[in-house]
Amino acid sequence: MRWGRVLLVGVLTVPLLLGGCAGEQPTARWRHPGAGPVSPLAVTVTPATGAKNLPVSTEIGVRTVGATGTAVSLTDERGARVAGALRQDSTAWVPDRPLRYRAAYTAVVTATGSGGTTATRTTTFTTMAEPRGGRVGTGLYLFDNITYGVAMPVVVELGTEIAPQHRAAVERRMFVTTQPPQPGAWHWFGGRQVMYRAPAFWRAGTRLTVRIALEGHPMGGGRFGDLDRRASVVIGDKLIVKVDNATKRMTVHRNDELLRTMPVSLGKPSTPSSSGTMVIMDKLAKTVFDTMQDPDPRNRYRIDIEYAQRLTWGGEFIHAAPWSAADQGRRNVSHGCVNVSMSDAQWLFRLTKIGDPVVVRGTERRLDPGNGWTAWDLPWDVFIKGSALPHPELGRHPATPTPPPSG
Repeated sequence: MRWGRVLLVGVLTVPLLLGGCAGEQPTARWRHPGAGPVSPLAVTVTPATGAKNLPVSTEIGVRTVGATGTAVSLTDERGARVAGALRQDSTAWVPDRPLRYRAAYTAVVTATGSGGTTATRTTTFTTMAEPRGGRVGTGLYLFDNITYGVAMPVVVELGTEIAPQHRAAVERRMFVTTQPPQPGAWHWFGGRQVMYRAPAFWRAGTRLTVRIALEGHPMGGGRFGDLDRRASVVIGDKLIVKVDNATKRMTVHRNDELLRTMPVSLGKPSTPSSSGTMVIMDKLAKTVFDTMQDPDPRNRYRIDIEYAQRLTWGGEFIHAAPWSAADQGRRNVSHGCVNVSMSDAQWLFRLTKIGDPVVVRGTERRLDPGNGWTAWDLPWDVFIKGSALPHPELGRHPATPTPPPSG
């Protein structure tokens, strides 16, 4: 089984300055004798007024000087309000839904200064016609109202390769919030898969709210994203599965309490299991393993399997293997999977969730990045370097992503 910007157009360069008496210099304003100076209040917005053929992912860019607060109102040609929210860094206002194609919009941006004064700027623009081709498929491996394990990354799959120069703009349109708040970052595993995680496993009980806002968004090469995708999910109990090749034992811990120890058989030397931090990606009570197309005749087989839990795209699973019961706890005989007894496999299958971590240690092969949901196999300081956006301070939220807008 295989799985397969913020667009700032034509910046208005003439800021609004808070009006004063004729002949006053705009460098300082005085509220009353003895009070401190009030900084001049200026607002610059994008798109430029009259801009045409903009993507339906267009945001209202905002730059202010001397402002303590900013409010944005966006309406369409019928006067209907568009819901949205400012980014955390207040550099842009993001509509809660993709704009309509071939539609006119008016944005009003009002900045408030420390003295209670205000300055307003208005801009109008129109969006492009719906593209007839060049759509980039998107996928989100989260589904509403599902409970996942503490190692469940936010995994986004893209239907075509995104060139490095376009990844930052794409990444800025992918929003994740956590409750309770936890920092996080994206990491690109090549140009078609990007994952989001925190510095450590999610806290049990965390709610993840995700918006992948790529519908109509430029993806490079004249292509545009296909859909806006959303999910709101919950992180369940902390369940961790650990496998040690040295002892040929699996231990299962829930909320740091040892629940069970069981013997295992891992991959034999010619087909070793991967060592690393993996995540349960799929659970199949019954399936068929078919490797009859393998170029090496020694690796060809077709067999019914029970209680299979996928760990890698390359075909590594935890599963019941009654045929290797005599080897479990003693020697490795599998083709790379983690073999357990029928009773242990059934017990584990009923306990685990998609997103639970499985940590394998001591085998002859390291887990390849991207061979599964490998976000947690990288140290945090290495993981954040895979973002297309700058992360100036380790462990903090990046400056650009914000909570998904709500309306």
